[in-house]
Parts: sequence; structure tokens; C-alpha cells
Amino acid sequence: RCPQTERAASTNSELFTLTYGALVTQLCKDYENDEEVNKQLDKMGYNIGVRLIEDFLARSSVGRCHDFRETADVIAKVAFKMYLGITPSVTNWSPAGDEFSLILESNPLVDFVELPDNHSNLVYSSLLCGVLRGALEMVQMAVDVRFAQDTLRGDNVTEIRMKFIKRIEENLPAGDE
Repeated sequence: RCPQTERAASTNSELFTLTYGALVTQLCKDYENDEEVNKQLDKMGYNIGVRLIEDFLARSSVGRCHDFRETADVIAKVAFKMYLGITPSVTNWSPAGDEFSLILESNPLVDFVELPDNHSNLVYSSLLCGVLRGALEMVQMAVDVRFAQDTLRGDNVTEIRMKFIKRIEENLPAGDE
């Protein structure tokens, strides 16, 4: 990459981080408690994910994943890299292979952020959980996504826990099978 491209990417990333911070601040003013703010962030993320998957599939040329492990690798190595410029590690697989953790060494959403004491239940980056849930639902995969650890809450790492719930059957109109 040339220096101008890197500088532009850095500026875009910082602008996004600061804009996201302003959004979270406004939601904290609009809603009475952190749980409601978390729900709103998740809902916004879900709506973003539903739309972002088309862009992702078009730009990445990734084909259909054959299993949840392959899905995990694509999320970590392609999607996070493409949209957030980071590559989380995929770890802590459940024995059944239906649950894993994404460990983020750094979370660009929390640059410049300190949680105030009166927002101890705020899951600042819950937008990411919604994005993942929404995007995967569009490729017929129902998942549960939650933050297990968060550096903003004093944990050493940020950990997003993902659990496969079920494959969503495509409902084709009668006669379109």
C-alpha cells in the first residue's frame, strides 16, 4: 500500500471509531439503562450485518462454508480483516464443535474509550454481536453471539463467544424448488 492509502484508511478508521462513540453516547442519553442500550446496539448491528453480507460476499469471493469451523476461519481471517483491519484468533472450541471464541487483541471500536462508572453494564461493542448474527442469518445460519470478556471492563482480552444454533432452511415459494 502507498502511504496515502494507509493514511486514508487510518483516518477512516478513526472517524468511524469517533462516530460510533458519539452514537453510543446518544443512546446512553436516550435510554434509561445499559441493557436497553445494549439491545439497541445489537439491533443496529443486526441490521448492518443483514446488508453487509452482500458486500462481503461480492468483495471477498468466498464460497459457501462447509462447516462451522470453516465459517469461524472466514469470519476471523477475512471479514474482521476486511472491515476492521484486525485478525482475531479462533479458539476455545467446544467438544461438540458448535461453539468457539474470537479473541481480539485489539478492538478498534474502543480506541479513545473509557466506560464511566455509572455504565458498568454497558457492552460498548455489542454492535459487533448483532453484525455477526445478522450476516450469518442471511447465509442460513442461526447463531448466538455474546461478549464473554471485554478489555473495557478490565479483562485482559476481548472475547466474543459464538454458538451455532441451527441451519435455517430456505423457504422457497411453492413450485420454486
